[in-house]
Amino acid sequence: MNDQAHAHDSLQSLLPLRGQSKPLLGIDVGSHTLGLALSDRSWSIASPLLTITRTKFSKDILILQELIKKHEVVGLILGWPLNMDGSEGPRCQSVRDFSLNLQKHTELPLGFFDERLSTWAVTQTMLCADLSRKRRDELVDKLAASYILQSALDRLSSIAKVSE
Repeated sequence: MNDQAHAHDSLQSLLPLRGQSKPLLGIDVGSHTLGLALSDRSWSIASPLLTITRTKFSKDILILQELIKKHEVVGLILGWPLNMDGSEGPRCQSVRDFSLNLQKHTELPLGFFDERLSTWAVTQTMLCADLSRKRRDELVDKLAASYILQSALDRLSSIAKVSE
């Protein structure tokens, strides 16, 4: 994955799954946590699900596999942490490594979506809601995952409309 356009193109592989009426799982991959969000079955609305404190990948994948099965997830959206100028930095390599490991444990299609400003946007919303620092820390990762997933759902919807 070398540029933002490729990140958007990776969503194309998920379009055929829309008719299954099953949700997508959004993942905000952080160094210490995985923020998770779930779409509704019509791929219209993303909702925060939970935050996993990362330990070993072998333990994290078990939690993800359980959630995928429980919610009948048909595809995954991972936040793609581009730098503000659109270039890739070390965080992109970290997400790339995570996705490669993830793909060894699931056959679900996976798309990437630009996550620039997602954490900033949800933090600003929480500040406007006057949430305490502790509460913001508890919510930020799953809210960022929801923000990323909602943006990807909106993009998928616009791609689908153009294709019709």
